[in-house]
Amino acid sequence: MIKTVVSRKLLVVSYFVSTSLLAGFTNAAEINRPDLPPPAQVERALDEHLMVLNANSGLKMELANQRKWNSGPHEFNLRAGSSQRSIANTGQKLQEWDVALERPLRLFNKVSIDKHIGAASVARAEYTLGDVRHEAGRSLLRMWFVWQREQAQATLWEQQTDILRQLAQMVEKRVKAGDAPKLELNQAQAAAAQANVSWHQAQLRAQLAGSDLTRNFPAIQLTLNIAPATPQAIEHDFAFWKARILDDNHELAMVQEHSHVQHLLAQRSRADRLPDPVVGLRYSSESAGNEKVTGVYVSVPLSFEHRNATADGAQQQAEMASDQEAFVRRRLEGDIYAAHLQATKGFETWQQAQLAALAIRNNAELVAKAYRLGESSLSDSLTARRFALESSLTEILARLDANETRYRLLLDAHQLWPLDETDDIAAH
Repeated sequence: MIKTVVSRKLLVVSYFVSTSLLAGFTNAAEINRPDLPPPAQVERALDEHLMVLNANSGLKMELANQRKWNSGPHEFNLRAGSSQRSIANTGQKLQEWDVALERPLRLFNKVSIDKHIGAASVARAEYTLGDVRHEAGRSLLRMWFVWQREQAQATLWEQQTDILRQLAQMVEKRVKAGDAPKLELNQAQAAAAQANVSWHQAQLRAQLAGSDLTRNFPAIQLTLNIAPATPQAIEHDFAFWKARILDDNHELAMVQEHSHVQHLLAQRSRADRLPDPVVGLRYSSESAGNEKVTGVYVSVPLSFEHRNATADGAQQQAEMASDQEAFVRRRLEGDIYAAHLQATKGFETWQQAQLAALAIRNNAELVAKAYRLGESSLSDSLTARRFALESSLTEILARLDANETRYRLLLDAHQLWPLDETDDIAAH
């Protein structure tokens, strides 16, 4: 058992050292991701997230509990009493008193188990903090791209509104010149007005998304001048990402450490079948002080079915924790597969959407030019413009989806943002 715990501690130390180095490399690489918040803002936002602060308090609590496990549950007990002895033959009444100091003694195997439980509980709390920080990072990434989508749609509708207004102004001039019927002017003005309504609706959604983001992560500053990033293809296959994410996964490590704690608690309950003895030192004054008695005594609780039932229950909890570990591993494998597939297909979808949008926009420009030359109708120009808008919107959303799914994969592999940087809480 001691060798197992030592090896676990070495794994924990090497785990945090390697992830800290990886975090430093990630910060340097973040310069090449202008479509994400600055690394300093992200780090502060994650540190100040309410659930991260809560998990931080949980780690401090486990550090306090570790001291409790190391010191043990037993305390010294002081007993004192006074009595009166009556002698029937003489009628004498003699005052007597006694005092005793006693303390239960943990058996040596229990001392070792308790120390391991304390250390494992602290490790579980550290992994819990990392998992909560990871989930906060996921939430930040999701809200950031929700806001980007709404902001991109608002920008696109603004451009569309400007184009349709210019078109309406051109139609108005043609109507005044007698080159177009007034019906076309009504159509152009209606299209511009409808685009203006959609623009204001998109602005509202963007403001709500931005408010939701900054309310949950106040350290994030929203800027309108975000450079669009070109999606990148996913390198390596699913097996690579599965191994990378599972080897460095907070949630899996957390449930594994929880299973370890539960098995230690089961071992502790089995050890408790043999009760801890109580050793005491006693001193008494009898016969009105004529007799002084000093002695040592030992008491041992008699163990019956209660301790056996407690040990059996703890063993079942340990088995439940092992089953939970297997369940989490299977679920994570499914999540990794879905994340990898979404990132891979997202890039392919964006490529197709980009080609389609380019062709449709070119066609819209040709139709608009034909209308200006009197070779096409306004209805054809508006229809082509609407198709161009829809294709541009599809391409923008596909680009954002491809970037988000790729970043999500990098985040789960701890290659995007620092997720393991925790303060030296023990020093505070």
